[in-house]
Amino acid sequence: MKLSNIELRRIHLELVTPFRTSFGEQTAREILLIGVTSDDGTVGWGECVAMSEPLYSPEYVAGVETVISEFIAPRISQRGDLIAGDIAEILKPIKGHQMAKAAIEMAVLDAELRIQGINLHARFGGSRATIPSGVSVGIFSSIDALLSAVQGYVDDGYARIKLKIEPGWDIEPVRLVRELIGPEMGLQVDANTAYTRRDFEHLRQLDAYDLLLIEQPLDTDDLLGHRDLAAAIDTPVCLDESIESFVQAEDAIAIGAAEIINIKPGRVGGYLEAVRIHDLCVANGIPVWCGGMLETGIGRAANCALAALDGFVLPGDISASRRFYSRDIVLDPIEVNSGEVAVPSAPGLGYDLDSDFLESITTSVQHLSL
Repeated sequence: MKLSNIELRRIHLELVTPFRTSFGEQTAREILLIGVTSDDGTVGWGECVAMSEPLYSPEYVAGVETVISEFIAPRISQRGDLIAGDIAEILKPIKGHQMAKAAIEMAVLDAELRIQGINLHARFGGSRATIPSGVSVGIFSSIDALLSAVQGYVDDGYARIKLKIEPGWDIEPVRLVRELIGPEMGLQVDANTAYTRRDFEHLRQLDAYDLLLIEQPLDTDDLLGHRDLAAAIDTPVCLDESIESFVQAEDAIAIGAAEIINIKPGRVGGYLEAVRIHDLCVANGIPVWCGGMLETGIGRAANCALAALDGFVLPGDISASRRFYSRDIVLDPIEVNSGEVAVPSAPGLGYDLDSDFLESITTSVQHLSL
């Protein structure tokens, strides 16, 4: 197909409760949506997972908008006819900017699948109609508030609890949450790079709580540190921020730095790259799961299709939309039933936009003619 227009739409969505990690606290999300229109009038949408500030990654919303308008859109325009599988090659000369590239590829993939009348789930070949749902629990101001929130998620039927941790908020919260949920329920922790190589003995204390994994405890570029930590503790070490490409995943697996990998499509440059990493991990016996970035229903629908692949053996962060937003921008938001979410089956990524609500929370729109 050939694209005639790219729309860059910024929206503002309030979170139902503040979400705090070792990177900081969020009370709302400024989100950049990318709409592409094909020459036959079909529209596809992608969602950029970059935050407002470059705290989680070097990318941020305003920067992504600039990169797309000044560098990505012209390259796509020059290419003419294309398919989603061409996007990575077209944009390869642009260094980095995985989240911007992923959002464009996502929008093109959505339009392409809508033209073909098939769903992303079918495109990927996932074998499951439902997938287990885990929930990510931020850092709270008190233990009582944490335990109250966790109990609520247990009552909601989630299959797994993930706790955000940082120095000073780790061993005791984990101990008390394990006591609350019991020994059978899945529990894991996410450090978001908050520790250093000096903390191995401290982190070894987590072995007592039978965790599924500890996610990204050390700096993004510290593969050797993660390798050494994996050898020093019993809790499996999972990489997140360290994996931005197939090659990085390959290297991390080769040196023993990644016993488990969290695959986030926005972080690795797109859903097609995410599938390649999934296949690599399956071939090497590395379990994977799908992480979340507080996506709207657009990103959640696509994440469901990805997480339905056989290699995703651990519950991902695909929680109910109401976990973060009182109202989503899609008409049928993701819900959790008996610990599972249904994989969307409609053409494209599997969602329909709530156009009226989307307009009401839009803060800016830019159209790029191709």
